[in-house]
Amino acid sequence: MSTTERPRILVVGGGYVGLYAARRILKKMRYGEATVTVVDPRSYMTYQPFLPETAAGNISPRHVVVPLRRVLPKAEVLTGRVTTIDQDRKVATVSPLVGESYELPFDYLVIALGAVSRTFPIPGLAEQGIGMKGVEEAIGLRNHVLEQLDKADSTTDEEIRRKALTFVFVGGGFAGAETIGEVEDLARDAAKYYKTVSREDMRFILVDAADKILPEVGPKLGQYGKEHLESRGVEIYLSTSMDSCVDGHVVLKNGLEVDSHTVVWTAGVKPNPALARYGLPLGPRGHVDTATTLQVQGTDYIWAAGDNAQVPDLVGRKAGNENAWCPPNAQHALRQAKVLGDNVISGMRGFPQKDYSHANKGAVAGLGLHKGVAMIVVGKMKIKVKGRLAWYMHRGYHGMAMPTWNRKIRVFADWTLGMFLKREVVALGAMENPREEFYEAAKPAPAPAVKAEPEAEKAKAS
Repeated sequence: MSTTERPRILVVGGGYVGLYAARRILKKMRYGEATVTVVDPRSYMTYQPFLPETAAGNISPRHVVVPLRRVLPKAEVLTGRVTTIDQDRKVATVSPLVGESYELPFDYLVIALGAVSRTFPIPGLAEQGIGMKGVEEAIGLRNHVLEQLDKADSTTDEEIRRKALTFVFVGGGFAGAETIGEVEDLARDAAKYYKTVSREDMRFILVDAADKILPEVGPKLGQYGKEHLESRGVEIYLSTSMDSCVDGHVVLKNGLEVDSHTVVWTAGVKPNPALARYGLPLGPRGHVDTATTLQVQGTDYIWAAGDNAQVPDLVGRKAGNENAWCPPNAQHALRQAKVLGDNVISGMRGFPQKDYSHANKGAVAGLGLHKGVAMIVVGKMKIKVKGRLAWYMHRGYHGMAMPTWNRKIRVFADWTLGMFLKREVVALGAMENPREEFYEAAKPAPAPAVKAEPEAEKAKAS
């Protein structure tokens, strides 16, 4: 590790908040004023709102990730995990990808670990479930779905076909509704190239414990989204949950039982459990408790924002809701990261901190190609949009929110090509075990079998 007498700003996590906060700090910082160190187990940041489109093949997986070292050339980027933090000594323990753990001193600390999938102790979920928090999972889901069509096309066993062509999605928020909408589109297009598989042979099921889907866009647009998905043959079961999915046998609390090779889990997120080892004040749901300045309560050198932080919502509280907190979405994460970066610089120079305050600008969701819902807040008005226009708004908003012009251009290029070329429906299942074929080829050839001599020949030879 490089050693320096300059103060170190340690950013734990290279996700949306970590990336944007580090960029903001580097932009505002004077030359040689401090060292910015970013630690994350991955060397890239993933733009999660594009994962459903990645799973559907509308966007190349490489275009929804941003390489940290390329975007933060003036920062020190370490690939590893911060396992513990000693606040008294101001030292973090870093566990790298290889080798022994080591201690890293810091002067200022930014906690930007984000969130992980919120799971429950449901029998079979760990073995059968597919999450949608990372680009690896989106690629895996795409390959998996297309492989199920390959399986169904290659057999005449009705039980195997039925299990392969049944797709269960748990969670009806943005992630669940957008993913099932995109995957249903993908499967519908892919089925055109199979002789024995059609869309009518498939069964798509969406399950949610709440009484509505897409709560972020309001009840009316949520109801529209539900009716739209149902018009495409998606079965939606609300106010129910999954009790078990052992060996792909899915049992719902409402009594429905189906066999499925595909169980996609998008039932919310929770703060990264690593926070419990950092000795920070946590809220009732495990978020880091912060002040309105994004400083961790009781400290003047630690900041937190994004999905792992419990940030007071000043706009909601001014409206009378004393327990209002900022929701965990990309809109707040982006804006919090900028305020956090400014406050770190202010804290380092001894200047006052700035409060974070941001009014909700609305929400957009895509439900497949040319289909979507959008709720835009203008002053006190809420403008509700649905259909193709909402889909354009969804793509426009997230396309411009994608970090760096390099990635923006690549994403818009993917969309432009998709207007003129048919969707790719190739499953690269071998990506799961890329060395398997080489391993088989490199194994020693078996020795030839020795032909046994007949008994009469043995007697004659003797």
